[in-house]
Amino acid sequence: MRDYRDAKAMAKAMREALANRDVAITHSEALEIIARQFGLANWNIMSAKIDDEGPAQDGGGIAFEQAVPIVRIFDVAKANEFYLGFLGFTADWEHRHGDNFPLYMQISRSGLRLHLSEHAGDATPGGNMCVYMKGIRNLHKELSARNYRYMKPGLEDQGTRLELQVIDPFNNRIRFIEVKDQ
Repeated sequence: MRDYRDAKAMAKAMREALANRDVAITHSEALEIIARQFGLANWNIMSAKIDDEGPAQDGGGIAFEQAVPIVRIFDVAKANEFYLGFLGFTADWEHRHGDNFPLYMQISRSGLRLHLSEHAGDATPGGNMCVYMKGIRNLHKELSARNYRYMKPGLEDQGTRLELQVIDPFNNRIRFIEVKDQ
């Protein structure tokens, strides 16, 4: 997903898309529009923000992006029932090397991406992941309303955080965690 550091590329893409519709704007105008879309008054402020943070997060040219866990599955129908039906993820894409080959697919919801794989060796069944989030009470309410017969997750108050834990049909555990405001 792009963020404000991609503003120049976003401005270029917008100019090209508008040009395809016979609407011409200057590069400067495009940059000003992008700055306003990010809630900033003008391009100069956005440019300073980009310069302040720069492309690297640690000063050594290294910036990590979101990790995407691979989750081992054994039954596509059961995986779809749990991840798409119960948890409310959307299937982004799927891949098979041919007919009657194992499935590898990406699912996502609200910024979280997971890869589900039938391939032996991609992941170990019985994995455990922590997903930090906001809105955990809403997620708990939503999951409770679905009345999924194999999972009735409770919301646990751990003092400094709230935790909701689910276990998929393949014994993979997801711990949704919301840190409380101090």
